[in-house]
Amino acid sequence: MLISLSEIVNAKDKTEHIRVPIEMESFDFLGSSYEFADKEMVDLTITNLGNRMVLINGSTSISLFLFCSRCLKKLVFPYDISFQKEIDFKLTDAERTENLDEANYIVGYNLDVDILIREEIVMGFPMKLLCRPDCKGICKTCGTDLNEKDCNCDNTEYDPRMSVIRDIFNNFKEV
Repeated sequence: MLISLSEIVNAKDKTEHIRVPIEMESFDFLGSSYEFADKEMVDLTITNLGNRMVLINGSTSISLFLFCSRCLKKLVFPYDISFQKEIDFKLTDAERTENLDEANYIVGYNLDVDILIREEIVMGFPMKLLCRPDCKGICKTCGTDLNEKDCNCDNTEYDPRMSVIRDIFNNFKEV
């Protein structure tokens, strides 16, 4: 959703409180698309600091459907987002992007809330998510969920540096 900041930028000491919806249907990241389990309205407080400076405070809560990194069970990941951004409108779009390295959510005098929220989700996105701390994962051979039952597959992992010695023992094994 685009919000025009032109009135706030031109009115000294003006503060505006806005509640806007997140219009993203899903969160796309690193080639995967994640659905929202829940998304609340974004509370924004936009304040003119004077001298063409604007302060944007915001917060929201979302929940994403993600998958366990070991057993691939579908999980609901709750995430509280809170941010504070200071924008200098004396700078051009190119200068703002160069200095802040994050101002692609400001285009002219418009604030794109979805891009801002997307960047905040990316910053807090978990590198590894487990359904429980002692998750055993799935068997590499048969695909059985090891949290539910054990399998009889031989999943012994050998050190590849010892393969020559293992070959010698296998070739001269007495039967």
